[in-house]
Amino acid sequence: MASFPQQSTRKNIRNSPRSPVSSTATSMKKSGKKGGQQLRSQTLQEAKRKGRMDRSHGEEDVILKLQQMNLNGDSLTTETGLVYDERMTEFFCIWDKSFPECPERVTYVMEKIRQYGLLERCVQVQARAATEDELLLVHSQEYMELMKSTQYMSEPELKSLADTYDSIFLHPKFYECACLAVGSVLQLVDKVVSAEIQNGLAVVRPPGHHAYWEKMNGYSMFNNLAIAANYAKQNHGVERILIVDWDVHHGQSLQYIFEDDSSILYFSIHRYEHGEFWPHLPESDSQAVGIGRGEGYNINIPWNKIGMGDADYITAFLQVLMPVAYEFRPQLVLVAAGYDSAVGDIKGEMQASPSCFAILTHLLMSLAGGKVILSLEGGYNLQALAEGVSASLKILLGDPCPRLAVPFTPCQSALESICATIMAHRPYWKGLQNFSADKPVELEDGEAASAITKKEFAEVLQESVAEVFRKLPSERTALVYDERMKEHYNMWDSQHPELPQRISCIYAQHESQQLTEHCLRIPVRSATEEELQMCHSLKYIQTIKSTVDMKARDLHRQSDEYISIYLSPKTYDCALLATGSTFNVVEAILTGKAQNGVAIVRPPGHHAEKNMACGFCFFNTVALSARYAQKLMGYKMKVMILDWDIHHGNGTQHIFEDDPSVLYVSLHRYDHGLFFPSSEDANYDMVGRGEGEGFNINIPWSNGRMGNPEYISAFLRVVMPVAYEFGPELVLVSAGFDAAQGDPLGGYTVTPEAYAHMTHMLSSLAGGKVIVVLEGGYNLTSISESMSMCTWTLLGGTPPDLGRMKTPHLSAMQSISNVIGVHRKYWSSLRLQVTEPVAEDTSIQGVTPAQKTSPSPEVKSAEGKHRSSSELHMSPCTLSLPASPEQTIKQTDGSLTFHDLSGSSEQVVDDDSFHQMNLTPKSVMPTELQTSEQISGDKEISDKIIASSVQIYVDQEHLQKSTVVQEPTEGIRATVELAKSLDNHKPAGQVTARMQSVGQRTEEQVPTDQLPVGQGSVEQIPGSQENVEQVTAHTVSVERLSAEVESITISELKSKEAKAREVSPNQSKTTPFCMSESLSSVPVGGARQKVKSNASVSKESRIKAKEENEILPVAETEDKAVVSNPVFQEKTHQEELLGEATGWSNVLRSVPFCQLFGNDVSLESGTLYAVTPLPWCPHLETVHPVPSSGLNVLQTCSDCGTERENWVCLVCYQVYCGRYVNEHMLMHGLSTGHLLVLSYTDLSVWCYGCESYVHNKVLFEVQNTAHRLKYGEHMAGFN
Repeated sequence: MASFPQQSTRKNIRNSPRSPVSSTATSMKKSGKKGGQQLRSQTLQEAKRKGRMDRSHGEEDVILKLQQMNLNGDSLTTETGLVYDERMTEFFCIWDKSFPECPERVTYVMEKIRQYGLLERCVQVQARAATEDELLLVHSQEYMELMKSTQYMSEPELKSLADTYDSIFLHPKFYECACLAVGSVLQLVDKVVSAEIQNGLAVVRPPGHHAYWEKMNGYSMFNNLAIAANYAKQNHGVERILIVDWDVHHGQSLQYIFEDDSSILYFSIHRYEHGEFWPHLPESDSQAVGIGRGEGYNINIPWNKIGMGDADYITAFLQVLMPVAYEFRPQLVLVAAGYDSAVGDIKGEMQASPSCFAILTHLLMSLAGGKVILSLEGGYNLQALAEGVSASLKILLGDPCPRLAVPFTPCQSALESICATIMAHRPYWKGLQNFSADKPVELEDGEAASAITKKEFAEVLQESVAEVFRKLPSERTALVYDERMKEHYNMWDSQHPELPQRISCIYAQHESQQLTEHCLRIPVRSATEEELQMCHSLKYIQTIKSTVDMKARDLHRQSDEYISIYLSPKTYDCALLATGSTFNVVEAILTGKAQNGVAIVRPPGHHAEKNMACGFCFFNTVALSARYAQKLMGYKMKVMILDWDIHHGNGTQHIFEDDPSVLYVSLHRYDHGLFFPSSEDANYDMVGRGEGEGFNINIPWSNGRMGNPEYISAFLRVVMPVAYEFGPELVLVSAGFDAAQGDPLGGYTVTPEAYAHMTHMLSSLAGGKVIVVLEGGYNLTSISESMSMCTWTLLGGTPPDLGRMKTPHLSAMQSISNVIGVHRKYWSSLRLQVTEPVAEDTSIQGVTPAQKTSPSPEVKSAEGKHRSSSELHMSPCTLSLPASPEQTIKQTDGSLTFHDLSGSSEQVVDDDSFHQMNLTPKSVMPTELQTSEQISGDKEISDKIIASSVQIYVDQEHLQKSTVVQEPTEGIRATVELAKSLDNHKPAGQVTARMQSVGQRTEEQVPTDQLPVGQGSVEQIPGSQENVEQVTAHTVSVERLSAEVESITISELKSKEAKAREVSPNQSKTTPFCMSESLSSVPVGGARQKVKSNASVSKESRIKAKEENEILPVAETEDKAVVSNPVFQEKTHQEELLGEATGWSNVLRSVPFCQLFGNDVSLESGTLYAVTPLPWCPHLETVHPVPSSGLNVLQTCSDCGTERENWVCLVCYQVYCGRYVNEHMLMHGLSTGHLLVLSYTDLSVWCYGCESYVHNKVLFEVQNTAHRLKYGEHMAGFN
């Protein structure tokens, strides 16, 4: 399926946080209106016409654009390959007929697959034997020859050889069958990667995930999946492969083979019991994270107790695997599908049901474009094995997921294991870094800790099988739509965002992509007054009904009685039609006519209260549908309502806030209560009341433009865990698409692909009974794309790749944490207790516990060399080196020098050996720069710092001219830390390196000695004087590096500034230039926007200005914006009008910074615009001295790499971008409490805590240093 082309988005105009609060801003009835204010002038009307999505061109133009997109409905028919060969039953244990790895394992599985009618639905793939060259992709020549010779051995010889291995039997046919098993998996790889089939299942034996490169182990001769992974890389050019191992035994050999390979992400969830369970290795614990380039790419979740069930496995997937997998972005998923973790297996002693394996498979199918291959590993209860394989195969074939048994309660031991894994991998993956340290759960009196409900094997299996193989509807997706719902329109404003064309454009998109051909068309009907009374009062219903006969003037007057409402003579009829049509879809699903449904209806409904219309809504369609479903079924069935409209569904919440039969979850823009509907009821602490307490979950977004990372993170961490635990029988989606990219009211950036992924996740609930009902969304193109993606997914389409996702916004992480903190008392699946590791005095903070060596048994590595187990997974000091010449740091005998290497692959850094490491053009996260004692503003902390760090950064401007090197992960962040411990545990001059791997990205790297002038920098965290003296003893002198950087920086800046002044002689001499290419207007202090940022200047304008050597408008030193460019002024004015038209500028963007930081600083309204700095502030005592390495005023943002408006923190000296770029300095301040920052643009100092500029002699040193680097001279009057 071709993904939708992304719609170009208009930049939203963002209010200054210093703008005074309008007297009407708090009035819901006026400025709180969802669609904006009334028309005030002809100029505003013109802005509207130019604004929203070129609506003046008409519906036909929009439909034409949609028809040009390619979403071929025919490709919905995906095929699943199945490979099996009877010859794999020809080997068995000659001397022990009861050996658990027996031929009956695969014959029983195939018999069950035939019994369920699944075999004829599959594409049967011909098995073949692997070639010797293919076996050599993993195994040694000597080992292969030895295994080959077993074909001719006698029984005593076979037994004698088998006894030299662990848990092995041999047979003359073993080698032949093992080759057949490997070749069968390779056959699936060929067909899946070449898109001949969508996915596949290999019913093979012997298993393979325990086979070492040079010896047999654990029933395994050749490592099927390891060979398949290397085969896919070598023969098909696959760059990133995810291997998921849910066998109850740890696949230690898979781990060893790929432990230093960053192109393979290995995830294993297995029984461990603190090393007491086979294979009894410390490498099976969560602290084994990989080594070298593979550090962070080995993920173990070790179960330390038996009896782990569905909730434990699914929680591990949601909280660990899926966030990392979304970041890793695999191109192929290989599953070591062992079913000895299934309920009833005597070797595993776990309780995972067939339904659980179905859910796990479904979750994996959202990755790699659905390219998933399951290869049979273990499983020794024949019935449980066969049912588990069949359940997984049904999901591969596209069948809906079964409902899980209740209660869905992860046990405490499982939560502890998951938390330990998160802690071990938090340094490497962005998706795991938003876990805050939680307090212990305080349970209510009489509430027991989480525990698995024990059932007899036969009972669990019978219930699960009955659900997995229930009779399915003949149709997949029901769809309802009627043109008559367009008759509701705004008679006074033809450009009102809630346009009739919304539904016709969506339906046109469905038709053009042949989606309607695959749907069951449901007839429409009107809801009755009696049905409306399930949620609304009779008086209110009659009031809306009376509008049918009203004249235009009366309709206008009645509209003003409500908030953000317009009425027309057909409003009542259209609202009845929208509600009744959705009722018909609900009935079709619950009576078995269709599996799921889509309702393309309007007007929307989720704002409608019991007695009041609100926010374009009249009758609450989704709330009424929930009640209708319960009425239809004759009992209060459990219904989940998921509301992803950008506006909070206030009406839905109020209707169900005391009803435990309905779980309402809303993800919405909140902006601290200032975004429509502007009510504190939308905050995270509104959990419901009475019996409904805990069944209302609000996930409110504030302080940022949210998009895919935030929504996916919320789904994985909150929505899905709670949903599985609730166990709904029906899922209704209030599907507003105003959070979609390009929406004029929402301002968020959620893509159609993300809506597909969210729909895919929801489809695993309620046995697949999911109904998507249109709510808001006002960009005709984006709503059409987005809802079509939802329908595509409901029809069984594979969600497309989300692309590289940024780190979730810090305020979003905080919101999610707030929600978890409030709701964890109600939902056991939210009770993860991720705590900070206890720092030890034997290491700096950059070294995790997994990286410390300790005595352990020697294990033979994949290379055949004997290494301790700690060496196998506890090597922190390795970095990925691309095969091109690189600038490296080399330390010998305590000295540090620079060298250029060519073709280096990996170098290890330790205390005693030769040190070499790659310098990547990335900065480290703030946490990496902290020592074992967390850096803070307290003076006594400076005495506890045990290390100093030198970081080399490569400027991105020069990198654009360099050779591009494709690395298997994004955001590889390296820091060279020169540390001297204050105690005797660490020798002076120890060098360690940290690498954080957070996804896939193209990195460009150049040798530092080849950098152009002004594009290298060194930065050091200040430490004690003793540390500084010892660091300077190294070959590379920090002072010398600083001087060199200073000299080249000064010359570069002089050159740039002279050139700029020649072009723009009228530029104020007192205004420093921003040296970024964009030359955007830069707000000072992050406090307010003096002029509109470059969101107002088109990309074409910037390119043209660059070509003509012009300078785009920049901020003046005067407080009021002075922009000389008339074109810029006109465009800014037009966007301001457009902002008013859409309602965007009616609500303040955010609260003052001082409130964010918990300070109560009262300022007169007049001072909000003053540039007079404070002569003193209480946070000056937190300022640290300038590092001995100096500053780099050209340094890019440590998070996003932007050159625009960067600031340096005066506590830790990290560099981040300003509020009107990506807000990373603000987020840094919020997370660390570091409040004083220096602008590299105009050298002003801003205090977030006092919300003001600060001018004090304490700051003169750092200001002068920056001034000297920037302009080549000291500040005036500085001594």
